Amino acid sequence: MPASLPFRSALVTGASSGIGQAMVQQLANAGVPTVAVARRGDRLQLLAESYPSVSPLVADLETDAGVDAVAARVADGVDLVVNNAGFGTSGKFYELDPGRLDREVALNVRALTRLSHAALAAMAPVGRGYLLNVSSVVSFQPAPGLAVYAATKAYVTSLGESLHEEARGTGVHVTTLCPGLTRTEFISVSNSSGYQDSYPEFAWMDADQVAACGLRDVARGKALSVPGVLYKAMSTAVGVTPRGLARRLSGLVQRT
Repeated sequence: MPASLPFRSALVTGASSGIGQAMVQQLANAGVPTVAVARRGDRLQLLAESYPSVSPLVADLETDAGVDAVAARVADGVDLVVNNAGFGTSGKFYELDPGRLDREVALNVRALTRLSHAALAAMAPVGRGYLLNVSSVVSFQPAPGLAVYAATKAYVTSLGESLHEEARGTGVHVTTLCPGLTRTEFISVSNSSGYQDSYPEFAWMDADQVAACGLRDVARGKALSVPGVLYKAMSTAVGVTPRGLARRLSGLVQRT
């Protein structure tokens, strides 16, 4: 992480664990007052006790009330907004609980869209601000076995790149963070714990690395942030691989 960051204040969703928690800690260590958003108030309280510059905001972003509360806080004026909250569901699409899939889309797409809108509506008129949306490398290709998650992240990446161009010249920076395999609670929440044994150690990153990369790249005004040499190469290769082949290869990987 850079020795200093240009943010005067920040708000991070999904702040109670993983990449979101790492971002809150790094921002706090850099002296940036940060609003930490999550459903688990006990974990947010522990963060606030460890870092005096952290303010907890308990909100369930799968609900209208939760999204409204966070959007209102963003509208009050925050220099950096990080949309990190999200989850996935692993398995064959037709066997999965449709209610869970609805919640997945609501959080990964609907809440992120609303908070991105609130951020840009507050930032563009003053000509300053940073929006960092957390997507995934799976957004660049189909992901059989994680079909809905990959589809939601494809939306996040497409939206982010579009907003990056819309904001060009306004003083507002929009960056989409696309991490690869990262050791977080996502693995257990998405019912994909088997992935830990299916991929070699070098393919995994830790949350601190990913968080530092995202914060650095949004400060620099990059459109896309892909942590790690391996995943940078993979994202480039996907762009030149025929879609049919990419789809088949992805399906084979999910079966290993």
